[in-house]
Amino acid sequence: MKDKKTLSVCIITFNEENNIENTLEHIKDIADEIVIIDSHSTDKTIEICKKYTSNIHSHKWEGYVTQKNIALDKCSSDFILSIDADEEITKELADEIVDKINHLNNDGYIVNRKTKYLGKILKHSWQPDNKLRLVKKDACPSWHGEIVHESLVIQSSVISVLDNHLIHHSYKNIEDHNMKTLKYAMLSAESYYKMGKQPSILKLFISPTFNFIKMYFFRLGFLDGIEGLIAARSGYIYTYLKYLYLYEFYKTPTKNEDTK
Repeated sequence: MKDKKTLSVCIITFNEENNIENTLEHIKDIADEIVIIDSHSTDKTIEICKKYTSNIHSHKWEGYVTQKNIALDKCSSDFILSIDADEEITKELADEIVDKINHLNNDGYIVNRKTKYLGKILKHSWQPDNKLRLVKKDACPSWHGEIVHESLVIQSSVISVLDNHLIHHSYKNIEDHNMKTLKYAMLSAESYYKMGKQPSILKLFISPTFNFIKMYFFRLGFLDGIEGLIAARSGYIYTYLKYLYLYEFYKTPTKNEDTK
């Protein structure tokens, strides 16, 4: 009989007291090890994490890629599940993870995220949102990317897709959604600026409209009701602000220094 494979779950945190307990509660029964990399939280995040693990490390914020790679390095199990502090592993997904790592020989597994927005799990908006999250440790996993939109990669092509999804509790409310839209638009613009991408009037006016049409009509966001309309509209605003901020970076280069 094969030995049971072990599983590390790693999470990076900063002031996640509103999310982290739900996340940890849903992975505690399948995790042999829980690793937390915290960026000096000032709320109750650490206090909550201590109820589930003692494997907690403080590290000053150096960006998503660096923080998540530090978390990977701290893991010691056969497999690593890398999730965000606002993500929830459903019971069905948890059972599937345990089954897959013990009965198949794949090096990585992709999982789809479905966003729970204003109390409703969206079936079409922000879909599909497939992410490589479950990986074998000896497949040399590492995070790559710019300031935002980081991705997990492994040195293997033996990857499959899990049947069940995880739930993304990305926004507490409309105010939180608006604040994060501003934040990620700014970060995306900064990333574009550092890559040398140029702003243009065409992108400023055409790209936001195309983003809305793609999300609301092509990806059937309208079937999610008013929540789908809000999600598509936020995509319009995000894209517009991203290119507007990019224009500002080129007009006032010192702004780039202010965001560091």
